Amino acid sequence: RTAKQVTIPFSVGGGIRTVEDMRMMLRAGADKISVNTGGFKNPQLITDCANEFGSQCVVLSLDAKRVGKNRWNVFINGGRTDTGVSAIEWAETATKLGAGEILLTSIDTDGTKNGFNIELTKRVSKAVSVPIIASGGAGKLDDFVDIFKQGKADAALAASLFHFGELTIQEVKDYLKVKGFAIRE
Repeated sequence: RTAKQVTIPFSVGGGIRTVEDMRMMLRAGADKISVNTGGFKNPQLITDCANEFGSQCVVLSLDAKRVGKNRWNVFINGGRTDTGVSAIEWAETATKLGAGEILLTSIDTDGTKNGFNIELTKRVSKAVSVPIIASGGAGKLDDFVDIFKQGKADAALAASLFHFGELTIQEVKDYLKVKGFAIRE
């Protein structure tokens, strides 16, 4: 139903455990599919999906939380389970397996509206060659500038700012244009 209503590309995630799950979502109209727990527990899923549909369809959804100085671990099961695995190492591994993009959510900054996790995003961006979507922490217009300039993100995700009408997508686009960023209309 969503694919019939929206005119922009969109990704679907949650509960993807098999190639058939991904096929079903793509047939339903999704452009990309994100995997988190399913891909972590079964890394072959990332490769199988990339081989079947292309890396451009496979988004690694990586939930990370700081667990020490310069150390972020991968969390799965909706951010409740610490895997003990370095988020940066998992990003490198997952892209080698075939993930064509990473949705990087900082559990530490998510929902705070105090800015994206620039340090984490910069480290992951430096470690991999695929696009990084930063998620978690947007609170003001300059947070978007900072995550692109300092964090080296390719895209940024925000939710509550838009849901509660604190900013509009057009306001963010206009601000980024003024700051010198190339923005799609």
